[in-house]
Amino acid sequence: MTEHEARASGRRVLIGQRPMIRVRRAVEKGEAQGFMKVLVDADSKEILGATTFGTGGDEVIHCVLDMMYARAPYTVMQRVMHIHPTVSELIPTVLDELWPL
Repeated sequence: MTEHEARASGRRVLIGQRPMIRVRRAVEKGEAQGFMKVLVDADSKEILGATTFGTGGDEVIHCVLDMMYARAPYTVMQRVMHIHPTVSELIPTVLDELWPL
């Protein structure tokens, strides 16, 4: 689900975002343009969608897709220990910074 679709859905949605400039692995690689964004249903706590624009986006989306297919609450991903150093290790941080859409 995109941010536009989430707004139109009538659900209570939470959003978390992080610019790649705040992702150490992206900075280390010299590829700090872009962002990560995750949308969560505030009631069911399920991840509705995510957008990643930047280095490591493939690994980030793969991690998010696993949680979506499992219909696991986002809180599961908050507690997962990701391999370091990767871009996906910042997903729990993004989820720690959710706010109402």
